[in-house]
Amino acid sequence: MRVGASNIQLSTAVCNLHLHLDNQLSIKQHVVKVAATCRYHLRRLRQIRQRVGREVTIRLVLALVISKIDYCNSVLASLPQSTIAPLQRVQNTAARLVFELSTSDHVTVILLELH
Repeated sequence: MRVGASNIQLSTAVCNLHLHLDNQLSIKQHVVKVAATCRYHLRRLRQIRQRVGREVTIRLVLALVISKIDYCNSVLASLPQSTIAPLQRVQNTAARLVFELSTSDHVTVILLELH
């Protein structure tokens, strides 16, 4: 795109209020970025979980992971399961971290217990 004497490169994705949208108005970019950020925080929390105890771990997971998943969740409401599956996996990983479950343990009962 040309504006005056300057050439401006068009972007394939934009971020507004930490909501990432691509040029097709797809939310997949947002889901990928949020899931990656949450997985990073979960890896770091796993390293300190034994030192800080369960209550602090719960508070950190809520502050660093669940709050990111919940932010702008209204735009995720009508999306297909395949699109939001990475966020569900992050939520399951967070539950396993808090309750000190192995990766093969199912979290359905634990998540129902939390609600």
